[in-house]
Amino acid sequence: MKNIDETVQGAVRRLEIRARHRVEALFGGAYRSAFKGRGLEFAEVRPYQRGDDVRAIDWNVSARMDDTYVKVFEEEREQTVIVAVDVSASQAFGTGPAPKRTVATEAAALVAFSALHHQDAVGLLLFTDQIEVQRPPRNTRRHVLHSLRTLLSHTPASRQTDLRVPLRYLLHSLSHPATVLLISDFMDDGYAPLLRGAARRHDLIGVHVHDPDEATLPAGGLLPLTDAETGTTRLVDARDPAMRRAIAQAAQERQARTASTLRQAQAGYLPLPTTGDTAEALIRFFQRRIHARS
Repeated sequence: MKNIDETVQGAVRRLEIRARHRVEALFGGAYRSAFKGRGLEFAEVRPYQRGDDVRAIDWNVSARMDDTYVKVFEEEREQTVIVAVDVSASQAFGTGPAPKRTVATEAAALVAFSALHHQDAVGLLLFTDQIEVQRPPRNTRRHVLHSLRTLLSHTPASRQTDLRVPLRYLLHSLSHPATVLLISDFMDDGYAPLLRGAARRHDLIGVHVHDPDEATLPAGGLLPLTDAETGTTRLVDARDPAMRRAIAQAAQERQARTASTLRQAQAGYLPLPTTGDTAEALIRFFQRRIHARS
């Protein structure tokens, strides 16, 4: 147990060191611009002044005071960032230097430390076809380190994915709007209606972790292909050109369907291949997002 704990501690430390070097590049001074902006909280009412937005008039107070009053809001000092990570069995797939779960963990760490750097509260949600772990949002280094240790060491109770589970949580269990990074390989269907609802309530970004080799068959003859989540196995002939084309087409169609589903829900979409630089992919995505809103 001690060796396992030391390994996890070392991995968290490496994530923190790498994140520290990339945080400013990841968001820099435009961190807030990458999101929809901080929430607004009510501060006070004051008498109406010429030029005030009539939509800010507090009609109840105005009626009681027999004069026109407007609501004044101020930016919340703290934004909430929820990092929701798929830890189902398909996340263990990887043919390159890192499996999907490792890439998902690195993305989660970069975002968490970036949020912490800007004094925002970070919450963690691990899910399969059930909520595996839920850590409430806090803005302390200790909380972020503990959350990452949990992400690295957690053994899921289930192997399967149901994206409706975290989406229901986002809709019904978060009391305030948040920035949400939903990190998954999106190996699921039937979640579009809940996704639309969650994206209306929160600034939702789908981070689609995928391995390019999921679209290809290794060279060989008859090969057993096992579904990591259901455990079912089937034999395929890797020499058959039609089979190779079918598998490549199915992978391409799933990625296109995931992108389309997220965009139609007006959520952000970030494809994150296991073969690339995770930090650079995040930087490019948020720079595009900032540019699109400028």
